[in-house]
Formats: sequence, structure tokens, C-alpha cells
Amino acid sequence: MSKTRKIVWIGMLSAFAYVLMLLDFSVAFFIPSFIKMDFSEVPALIASFAMGPVSGVIVCLIKNLVHLTVTSTGGVGELSNFLLGASFAFTAGIIYKRKKGIKSALIASLAGAAAMAIVSFPVNLYITYPFYSKLMPIDAIIGAYGAIWKGIDSLWEALLYVSTPFNFIFKGLGNSALTFLVYKRISPLIKKAK
Repeated sequence: MSKTRKIVWIGMLSAFAYVLMLLDFSVAFFIPSFIKMDFSEVPALIASFAMGPVSGVIVCLIKNLVHLTVTSTGGVGELSNFLLGASFAFTAGIIYKRKKGIKSALIASLAGAAAMAIVSFPVNLYITYPFYSKLMPIDAIIGAYGAIWKGIDSLWEALLYVSTPFNFIFKGLGNSALTFLVYKRISPLIKKAK
């Protein structure tokens, strides 16, 4: 694929990722309402599979840079989203690049989802929630988790028992599943561009 075509594909996938990021929603009654789900990692994973792991990371970066224009998080949400999305797309892309095929894509997606979940713990513990605690007392944040999950009385527990599994199951596996549904339809277009 020529450099120009690659830039065009990365741009289109980044724009689509940005739109999907705007379409966030609350998942269920067992997750605090301030934790949102979106499918904006699907275009990044497609880019990683089709053009390599760095392309997936670039899609995550552009999506979040554009989202800074409408942010309500002072950029902290975008930084968190980028770090989690980049770990997901890069890990999946690097595994898939070594050996292509459906089985490899499945293993790559699972590894990417696991990487996202693992990275989410320190990112939320040391970046995201310390910032949000300036807007909302940390006790209120922990209380939101504790109201849903009895026995959670520390941020560490909230992240370990609720937030990290959410990132693995909903964000990681959810984005992977949707990618599997659309990748077969999109990959011929990308391959044709090559």
C-alpha cells in the first residue's frame, strides 16, 4: 500500500472512530453511570489488522486529539482512552502481524483485550481518578461503586473488581466481537487499495 493510500485509510478510520466515540452509552445497572462504553476501538483494531499495529495506535491518537475539541474532562479522559485503546490495538496488531488468519485474529483480540484491562488499572489509579477527585470527592466515586457492589470501600477494590473487568469484557471483547463482524466486509476494500 502506498504511503498516500495508507494515510487516507488511517484518516477515514480515525474519523469513524471519533464518531463512534461520540456515541457512548452506559452499559448496565451494575456499572456506575459515569463509566461509558463505546465502539471506537473497532476502527483502530481494523487498522492494526490491515496495516499494522502502529496504524492502529495512530487511529487511537487522532480520534482522541479530535475529541479534545469537545471534551469535558480537561483532556484526562482522552489521555486515558488513548492509553487503553493504544495498548489494545498495538498488542492485537503485533500478534496478528506475525501470523495472519482467523485463529490468530482471535488470539490477538483476546490478548489486546487483556492488555487494555491490565493497563486500565494503573491508568485509572494514577491518572484518571486522581484528576476526577478534584471535581468529585474520591469518597463519592467509591460510594458510586459501593452502591452497586456491596463491600467495595476503596478505589483499589473498585478498579480491581469492577472497572478492570469492565474494560476486558465490555470494551475489549465487545470491540473485538464487532470487529469480527465487520472486518470481513471491509478488508477486501483495504486489500484492493494495496
